[in-house]
Amino acid sequence: MLNKLSDTIYYLSNEDEKERPTLGLVCGDRYSLVIDAGNSTQHAKDFLLEIEKLNVPPVKYLVITHAHWDHFLGMNEFDAVVIVNRQTKELLNEWQSYTFDDRSLQKYVDMNQMSAKCMEIIQADIPNRDSFQLHPPAIIFENTLTIDLGNKICILDRIYSTHTDDSTVIYIPDEKVLFLGDAAYGTTTNSLFHIKQSLLKPMMDDIQRYDAEWFLLGHESICDVKEMTIYWEELTTASLAVTSASLNDAIECFTAEMKRDPNENELFFIKAFINDRIIQSQ
Repeated sequence: MLNKLSDTIYYLSNEDEKERPTLGLVCGDRYSLVIDAGNSTQHAKDFLLEIEKLNVPPVKYLVITHAHWDHFLGMNEFDAVVIVNRQTKELLNEWQSYTFDDRSLQKYVDMNQMSAKCMEIIQADIPNRDSFQLHPPAIIFENTLTIDLGNKICILDRIYSTHTDDSTVIYIPDEKVLFLGDAAYGTTTNSLFHIKQSLLKPMMDDIQRYDAEWFLLGHESICDVKEMTIYWEELTTASLAVTSASLNDAIECFTAEMKRDPNENELFFIKAFINDRIIQSQ
């Protein structure tokens, strides 16, 4: 079931057990715009069935926030103009060359081009895989693009991100709503989850310049300003405590500065920043 944020903005909540991220719908007077396509044909179909229940203008645009499989593998199901930034397009080029039979999927997993979970979802939720091929996007933008849906402006911006190098966010200024995709998360490299410490401040600067009251995230669904402020504060204090790859040193630094022990979230972030130090030193 779609969640209604306002008369013109809806979202389908994330389902982490199925590797399904949050999907968004923004409606203007003339057209509607979808944010992310889902992790599979079935995920996209489920979303489209919910949209059909609403009395909204036709979906004309589909924006992919970044080139991770769970956000774009359902894109063929949408009769819409697909929009990506240039780096996302370059990353999607590889996926457009893939074949999706079992043998090929296993080869991609063995070569670390695809996760085992991705293969499992494709096998379960994408029918006719022998003929499946990802469609190319239609509009490629560099840094920013403004879409008018009819008395509803959507601003697409490529931003710095601790998650990927190709993150696009979507801002709806009259509603003060910002769709972040996975931009504010960390990532996994060499089996280590880490948050790119060098990109934390540039990312926060990019995101905090928006006058937003509601934030839609890929795997939390929705946060208000207070929740996001706490998130930024916990990330910042954790990062400031990490000046080496030593967990003990970081905890000691945090405790001395904050006059308390780190909470569960802060400890998680500290470990992620330490992992980033380890990865950067390799």
